[in-house]
Amino acid sequence: MTYCVAMSVDEGLVFLSDTRTNAGVDHISTARKMSVFEEPGERMLVLLGAGNLSLTQAVLHELSEPSVPSRPTLWTVPTMADAARVVGQAVRDVHQREANALQEFGVDFNCSFILGGQIGDGGEGGAQPRPRLFMIYAAGNYIESSRVNPYFQIGESKYGKPIIDRVLVPSTPLDEAAKCALISMDSTLRSNLSVGLPLDLLVYQKDALKVTRFVSIDQDNAYYQMIHRTWGERLRQVFSEIPEPDWQSTGEVPQNGHIGEMVLYRPPGALHIDADRSTPGVDVRAAQTLAQADKPKARG
Repeated sequence: MTYCVAMSVDEGLVFLSDTRTNAGVDHISTARKMSVFEEPGERMLVLLGAGNLSLTQAVLHELSEPSVPSRPTLWTVPTMADAARVVGQAVRDVHQREANALQEFGVDFNCSFILGGQIGDGGEGGAQPRPRLFMIYAAGNYIESSRVNPYFQIGESKYGKPIIDRVLVPSTPLDEAAKCALISMDSTLRSNLSVGLPLDLLVYQKDALKVTRFVSIDQDNAYYQMIHRTWGERLRQVFSEIPEPDWQSTGEVPQNGHIGEMVLYRPPGALHIDADRSTPGVDVRAAQTLAQADKPKARG
């Protein structure tokens, strides 16, 4: 499996991907899922791929050696939107060529991509078009990031999503965004064995038109080990500092509970049937409830 994440902030872009591939618990290998298309001073594009490895590589081959030579490529398109369309067309070309054969073997056409980067306008001294970030689906269609949603994930996204939702905003500094991406990846590695080291981390500073920073991170990387250790320790520390539930007992709990309380336990037979009206009655025996903070405690 795969986990890739890309972030767009005011200062630039962050890309992070793992390298683990597997076809079962006894067949694990590595493959790079980040591809960089760089012409310093003119363009810098990054493509992250997830899904069936043979399909993502087939799309890369279509991008580097197009079956229709006259088509535009990532090296020639004038805008990032055009680049997203080129990748989408490559996905559709591979689908047209491979989907029927895969279906005969019961294999789904499963691939998705994140494309981000910046293409200069070729002028001197003028403002460059802004960096942009796109997610491209298996049908070749795509969406673009925005200030409301400044990041994309593909692959095993659920484990690393909460930290990004709580931390990342467009004004987040570039290095903080990189730290957030690494914590997101660490959370995913902790909960899913199909995602694994080494990691590829690329940081792009706005208007640089070249790779700003790139590092391949393995188990010996001191900074990643610090994040792995510190994040776990601080989570446990914060967890221990949160007060335990404040339990209290109430003498009468209506069928639907008190306003501001949640009934956690009711003894068997707590609801009885009124023989005359054939409707649930009210149990007047004590029940355990979890009191809300705004509800004063009863004092005996």
